[in-house]
Formats: sequence, structure tokens, C-alpha cells
Amino acid sequence: MPKIVDHDERRLELVDATWRIIARLGIEGATMREIALEAGFANGALKPYFPTKDTLLAFAFSHVFNRTNERIEAVTAGKTGIAALRAFCVEVLPLDEERINEARIVIPFWQKAVNDPEKAAIHRESMEQWHAALLGHLAEARESGAVTTAVDDDALAGQLLNMLLGAQIWAALAPEGQTDLGLNEQLEAFLALLTR
Repeated sequence: MPKIVDHDERRLELVDATWRIIARLGIEGATMREIALEAGFANGALKPYFPTKDTLLAFAFSHVFNRTNERIEAVTAGKTGIAALRAFCVEVLPLDEERINEARIVIPFWQKAVNDPEKAAIHRESMEQWHAALLGHLAEARESGAVTTAVDDDALAGQLLNMLLGAQIWAALAPEGQTDLGLNEQLEAFLALLTR
């Protein structure tokens, strides 16, 4: 009897293999052949799931974004204002090897998005979603009196988003094994400026 294949599980296995290859060899080393080998599949087995490396990269970015959102949802549940804002940011910041590897997926995606309107739209929609969430947490914090700065919430959300994305670049380019980049301290310093 033929083995039943879970196609969603197979896609995720391929994405995980892609992350490992990119972390080890960079985006240029992440050939379809290397990814198939890493995942334990024949080279041709990738085609039904991802016809090109480009489609695999787009799926990997979406998977990183969705996975991050699941973590954000879990850690912000029951929190509001500054506590929710802090929890949100900590989940996005590349503070461990897993999130640094996620950054290594995101950066090549951004590079592709520069000249690809479809990928640019995926990124834009993702960032609009995060921007709206940050605005919501800032509004709660301002309403409770925790945020007192005169700086507009839209500008604050933009600054936070830029800090989070910049941290991904910094972490991805840090020397191997270096995970403590002072990012928690930078976040706390930024939040302290909001409450003075």
C-alpha cells in the first residue's frame, strides 16, 4: 500500500531544511539540490511543492512571519499597554539562535522584494499588520497614562518597527555564536523614553 504523504508537513520540512542551509551556507549556497539533500529527499521531490527556489523563499518568509505572529499572540495574551508592547518586541528581536536564523531567511527575502512587486506586497502587508498592532499597544499605554511622551504614536510605532527590522540585520551579520547584542537593553531604553 502506498505511503500517505502529508503535503503541509513536507513543505515545513523543506522550509526547516532551507533555514539550516541558509544559516550554514548563505542564500547563494541554498540551492534546490542542497535543500533536498538536507531534507533527505531526492532533488526532483521538491518540484511539486516549490517549483523554484524563489517560491520556496517566499513560502519560508511567510512561514517565519506566521510563526512569529503565533509567538506574539501567545506572549501578549492577557497583556495590554507597555507590557504587551514589550512582549511583542521581545518576540521579534533576534535574541536566540532560532530567531537569528529567521532573520537569515528574512534578509534574502527583502533583497528579492526590492525588484519583485509580489514579494514587496507580502512584506508591506506584513509590516502594516505589525505597525497596527504596535499602534494598538501604544494607544492602550497612552490611555492608561503609562506613555507620556509628546511624540506621536504613529512615529513611535514606526521607530519601533525600524528598530526591530534593523536588529534582524545586525544579528544576522554578527559573528557566529554571538547572540547577546544588547538588544534587550536597547528596547528597555526606548520604552523608558516613552514613560518619562
